[in-house]
Amino acid sequence: MAKLTTKNLTKHFGGLVAVQNVSFSISSGEILGIIGPNGAGKTTFINLISGIYMPSSGTIEFEGVDISLMPACERAKIGIARTYQLIHPMEDLNLIENIMVGFLFAGNKSMKEARRLATELCESMGLRDLDREVSQLTMLEVKKMEIAHAMANTPKLLFLDEIMAGLNSDETKEMIALVKRLAKERDLAVGVVEHVMGVIRELTDRVIVLESGEIIAEGPYETVSKDKRVIEAYLGGTA
Repeated sequence: MAKLTTKNLTKHFGGLVAVQNVSFSISSGEILGIIGPNGAGKTTFINLISGIYMPSSGTIEFEGVDISLMPACERAKIGIARTYQLIHPMEDLNLIENIMVGFLFAGNKSMKEARRLATELCESMGLRDLDREVSQLTMLEVKKMEIAHAMANTPKLLFLDEIMAGLNSDETKEMIALVKRLAKERDLAVGVVEHVMGVIRELTDRVIVLESGEIIAEGPYETVSKDKRVIEAYLGGTA
């Protein structure tokens, strides 16, 4: 059974159609790539799933339940999490405290319990020296902290919005391995918005391609990357 399914999901902003008739599904343990040119509707699509925007029409089902009009805070409680394209860590808190906030908001936990859980999560993600200020962290560590913050709610579905941006090749390889491990060990459904096609090729099980808010192709990367419409709309060149 699919973890999440959308049917004809559509979002209008006045006369602008940002997402139109998007129907897709994602299953537990699957890593789904979401690609397309700038302005294709990728982040708007994630915002609809996470509850930041309500759909103009269409439905969103999570574990068989219609959550189309459920507030974002309620979607977080049932297991939907995401990172953001622009990362804004809490600069007045250190590394471990940034992640503790996630655990404190996720449920009725004491500060001691939140610190213990955050420490365990950091260790599993390769984060060390947890009392460092955010300004002392590398870009890779900031990205891991962002994922850890999202993971504090023990999600069943996690969307990563350009989480690889700003990383060098070695850091990118490490992040790919981390995301794969999280998906496998936690039976986590993961949606990945990414512009680097090498990352999509190495990381994902399946890809959907958006153009002007619509899905124009879907399937394994090797198949999608040879699709004429995808080549013309996004990958460049002519088929």
